[in-house]
Amino acid sequence: MSEGLRAPKLAETIAEHIERLILEGVLRPGERLASERDLAERLEVSRPSLRDALQMLEARGLLATSRDGTRVTQFLAPLTDPLANLLQSSDRVTADYFEYRESVERKATGLAALRATEPERQAIAECLTEMQAAHEARDATREAEADIVLHRLIYGASHNLVILHVMRAFSEMLRRDIFFNRTKLFALAEFRDDLLSQHLAIGQAVIAGDRRAAEEASHRHLLYTGQSVERFRRDEERVNLAVRRLTRSTLVGN
Repeated sequence: MSEGLRAPKLAETIAEHIERLILEGVLRPGERLASERDLAERLEVSRPSLRDALQMLEARGLLATSRDGTRVTQFLAPLTDPLANLLQSSDRVTADYFEYRESVERKATGLAALRATEPERQAIAECLTEMQAAHEARDATREAEADIVLHRLIYGASHNLVILHVMRAFSEMLRRDIFFNRTKLFALAEFRDDLLSQHLAIGQAVIAGDRRAAEEASHRHLLYTGQSVERFRRDEERVNLAVRRLTRSTLVGN
């Protein structure tokens, strides 16, 4: 009987451990876990207890199992998906997004400069190297992805779990072009050149542990990006209006 009583407690302990790894960002939304056998060996627990723990986490909406294995769910999707649809319906949302992001990300970058560990500084340095390589290769898609990775590394290095998860959810919307078309922007040489220097300034300030420089670099970057996106949007609207005027003959009778 005592063995039967211990099993549920062990499963709950395993579930709490995995849940904490998800909370801390060690296990990320969308990532597939190791096989049940490998995971049991790495956690040094029995497979039946691990299986019970995984079922608990599925019931909590943190894991989902399919043919290709068990993955961490996009657990903020029930909030962010309806929000994304609402945000897309408003012309003013991009300006509001940058206003919000500037207030949060400036703080996150400053915290990262103070709190980043050596492995986190190394990861940021490697991301900057990748960004420079993508820039030199003129690979806009690759550089845009490095942009997202850099900001996510900074959210993690802030060691603020609320910032980590909320801003990661927003960065996923950004990847889906909810606020603006990032690939088009990264295709503009002038924009990409400015962004590279700004990202280098942010990353290097965080690595150096210079909070004030990191916050100022983040502020300048987001102000510049917000203004550039707005200018790009206005230019695009002017072009679309000009095209509509030039093709108006297809809409009217003779």
